[in-house]
Amino acid sequence: MRIVGIVGTSGSGKTTLIERVIPLLVARGLRVATLKHTHHDVAVEDPDDPAAPLLAAGAREVLLAGSRRWALTALHRGRPEPELDELARRFGPADLLLVEGFKRHRHPKIEVWRRATGRPPIYPDDPDVVALATDWASPPSPPTACFALDDASGVAAFVAARFGVQPAGGCA
Repeated sequence: MRIVGIVGTSGSGKTTLIERVIPLLVARGLRVATLKHTHHDVAVEDPDDPAAPLLAAGAREVLLAGSRRWALTALHRGRPEPELDELARRFGPADLLLVEGFKRHRHPKIEVWRRATGRPPIYPDDPDVVALATDWASPPSPPTACFALDDASGVAAFVAARFGVQPAGGCA
């Protein structure tokens, strides 16, 4: 499974770009998984959910399974936050893992940079940034590729070509 990061500051449009790129990659026959890093407390269960009392009782992980989906909830319980590599190993078979965040981890990244954020881009100081999606008409010394913020098809084509991502083959 290839890992490609989508990085940028809060409000830059990372999630929007990923939401627009995923169906284009899926239409190419790719199995796409995503991993989103958040600085907010992750709470996918609600008080009426069957996982809540099990977690409260001390379970480290609870896997809820139903006829249409399953979800795994894990509590760190004093352990350090898992690294990207550890989390990536939890995924089932996929051709591509799109990672939102984890910008300090070493993996190929596409930076989403919007002038309105008022923050400087990271690509000049991060050699792992291989492409830029931006509203900046002429970024200085851009990385390998540069796209408009709304060019999801260009980003999807770049990802497929640059990372050699092809649909998993079956029996011929």
